[in-house]
Amino acid sequence: MPTQPANLRLVVFDLGKVLVDFDYHIAARQLSPHTRFSPDRLIELMLRTPLLLDYERGAITSTEFYDALVLQTGLRCPFPEFASRFGDIFSPIEPMIELLEHLRALGLPTAVLSNTNELAIQDIRAKFHFFAGFKHHILSYEHRAMKPDPALYHALESTSGFIPSQIVFLDDRPENVEVARKLGWHAFVHHDPAATRRTFTELGLLPD
Repeated sequence: MPTQPANLRLVVFDLGKVLVDFDYHIAARQLSPHTRFSPDRLIELMLRTPLLLDYERGAITSTEFYDALVLQTGLRCPFPEFASRFGDIFSPIEPMIELLEHLRALGLPTAVLSNTNELAIQDIRAKFHFFAGFKHHILSYEHRAMKPDPALYHALESTSGFIPSQIVFLDDRPENVEVARKLGWHAFVHHDPAATRRTFTELGLLPD
């Protein structure tokens, strides 16, 4: 059971599988009729090759990502339509969004630290009002680094001005949490909303 650290000042959330769920199969099914590829082959291209990773770490732009798909799959839809179909893969995890808003109502600043891409963030900004309420947005494609690379965590520290012992971090991937702990953050693996709420209560961030 966590003990209550003193002087916690910033709560940092991962995005995917913590505040929003996502499924690239949705994008693959929507885009497949506009390509030479089946949905399964599109998923293989996006998730089993460096293409999406290059996009999420900012090595290529949204236009370059689109152009690569046109070249490799014969994609035949204009960029705005592609952007809408590719980004529309998210659904809210309502209990976690409620928990986030509860923390904010108590006066705690919040930040997001996410491996993501420009088109995904455009969709999230448009659909989920909670996103605008983060004090800091540290996104992999903007910083050209992806968790668990410590460079992305240091970007959060330098942007926020908080020292490691003042930061609480929540992520669904143990390897990302491990790096945060090594840096001195109070970091926890997110399993489900009830367990995370208990953790925040034990830390003194939420009332009993």
